[in-house]
Amino acid sequence: MSETRTSGEARAAGARLIALVGPFQSGKTSLFECLLARCGAVARQGFVRDGTSVGDSSPEARAHAMSVESNVGGVDYLGDRYVFVDCPGSVEFAHEQRQVLPVADAAIVVAEADPRKLPALQLVLRAVEDAGVPHFLFLNKIDVAQGNLRDTLSLLQSVSRTPLLLRQIPIWNNGIAVGFIDLALERAYVYREHAPSEVVEIPPGEAVLEKEARYSMLERLADYDDALMEELLTDIEPPRDQIFDDLAKEMRGGHVAPAFVGAAERGAGVSRLLKALRHEAPRIGETRARRGLADNGPALAQVIRAVHTPHGGKLSLARVLRGSFNDGQAVVGAAGVEDKISGLFSLIGGAATRQAKAESGDTLAFGRLEHAAVGDILSADTHGTAPAAAKIEAPAPVYALALAVKDRKDEMRLTAALAKLIDEDPSLAFVHDQQLGEMKLLGQGEMHIRVALERLASRYGVTVGAHPPAIGYRETIRRAVSVRGRHKKQSGGHGQFGDVALEVAPRGRGEGFAFLERVHGGVVPKQYYSSVEAGCRDALARGPLGFPVVDVEAVLVDGSYHSVDSSDMAFRTAARIGMIEALGKAEPVLLEPVLSVVIRTPSEAMSRATSLVSARRGQILGFRPRAGWDGWDEIEALIPEAEIGALIIELRSATSGAGSFEAAFDHLAEVVGRQAREVVAARGGATAER
Repeated sequence: MSETRTSGEARAAGARLIALVGPFQSGKTSLFECLLARCGAVARQGFVRDGTSVGDSSPEARAHAMSVESNVGGVDYLGDRYVFVDCPGSVEFAHEQRQVLPVADAAIVVAEADPRKLPALQLVLRAVEDAGVPHFLFLNKIDVAQGNLRDTLSLLQSVSRTPLLLRQIPIWNNGIAVGFIDLALERAYVYREHAPSEVVEIPPGEAVLEKEARYSMLERLADYDDALMEELLTDIEPPRDQIFDDLAKEMRGGHVAPAFVGAAERGAGVSRLLKALRHEAPRIGETRARRGLADNGPALAQVIRAVHTPHGGKLSLARVLRGSFNDGQAVVGAAGVEDKISGLFSLIGGAATRQAKAESGDTLAFGRLEHAAVGDILSADTHGTAPAAAKIEAPAPVYALALAVKDRKDEMRLTAALAKLIDEDPSLAFVHDQQLGEMKLLGQGEMHIRVALERLASRYGVTVGAHPPAIGYRETIRRAVSVRGRHKKQSGGHGQFGDVALEVAPRGRGEGFAFLERVHGGVVPKQYYSSVEAGCRDALARGPLGFPVVDVEAVLVDGSYHSVDSSDMAFRTAARIGMIEALGKAEPVLLEPVLSVVIRTPSEAMSRATSLVSARRGQILGFRPRAGWDGWDEIEALIPEAEIGALIIELRSATSGAGSFEAAFDHLAEVVGRQAREVVAARGGATAER
């Protein structure tokens, strides 16, 4: 591997990819903007609140004042190259960070001292930890924080499986953080507005606190360094180089998560964070080792995001894991399909700059790789196949809307546009429900779907109506009846004649439709049995209440035929007439789909989540701790599908945005009384039984 000399020390070449993650509104994009400005990548720091940020530049992000896709920015800092990826904090767009983390060298977890955001922070930390990514914690908004830092860190530690290692303590003045003391350097800094902090003498009143905090930091490091432990036990001051070596080693090994303090909007504490990244964050070689990839071999890159641009075609943002790629070079994915790179671009916000080559460690947009999907590994070895990456499973959808185009000819345009949106965001799904005659867009929440519909209109000119999806109601019967269906028509020449006697009865729930025959004496020739069955099935398509009929049995017991006028169609029609009459007489009853639901919620919100289930005619089956998640519980319940629609909205409201659920069809249950009458009336069927 080549080396570059920077500031008197040897440094491996290759850009580092740093993921910025954290809960919604924790200040990730503000930190992203500050990092770009501090490194000189932009002339001045932008702000989300006034729409001047480089990130969140899409119309949807601007309109909702929130990150709805990952923002990318490359910078140079003291001779090193970094690419920062600002990942959305909303749980509805969390799949974006899942795509970035596997190829990140390190992550900065942006948090704040707000107990209400702990569950959301735990979700973020779990994703980082599960991906095995070394990470720093940046305790943001320290300028408005309340309370003791040690208590705050203890609060944050409760949701982190990785020990948090305090690297700085604030300097307080009348309850306001005006600077910090770096515990490794034993140096004090005073914040300056939108500028690097100024070095000052450690205030006399802070010296004792600094010594205590520093000793705690060294004690934690000594857990992994016997020599340091011996030095502490014998009151020998360890060399500063040894401390920094230990900090880098334990951070890269995932043993600790160093915690820094600052205020991103003011630019406070950001320079020291950059210095820590420079000295301690892993590089691409260590990331390859984490991924189990050899240092040598054909060039490899992994796609972390796709963007379909109006004029430039598809761009696949990819991290080069090994080797290098050139513009015009052929690449192959895991499926063995070959594409040719049509342009390489570095990104900063929405701006793209053409590059001639993508080196190991770079994160660039590869042009027009039509067969490359998010998560795919691309290889320069076109005679083989690229290694398959671990599948990044999209979370199950929790919210859906039915789509209606204003003009039928727009359906093809809608389908093509949705395919591009789903290629960009695999946590969206599109279903064409043939039974209900609906096109449904499914996703991670109301805002997730809303943003997708806005993109349909702004990017592709496809405007659709949206409404709650129809519920898959069914109906069945309660009692057995006997009927006769007769079809006779004479219109010159051959007529039409079919005559059947049917016994129709209910079956057990979930047993479906069954057709039998108990005909004696050839009153209905065998050749017409299948037509009689087809006629019975025709009648099941819409029962007397207006819905498909399930779980019934029809038995052909008698009938008659005409040697000239009988036909398959005549017997089919006779059977349909008889079946329709039977269903109306057999006490039809409405059925609704009931879902088996597992709700995951912070324990403190359990009572609120339970109330949501009860308010939706739900039946709670049990409770249990969420396996491997301290402070979380799961609720098992049965909830009618008709009550699921807005569940995720209210659940997230009750759990500070952290709650989730999974649902699957369980069974059909009878609906009676006023609710049944309202459903049937809306459908335009007959009055339901009480």
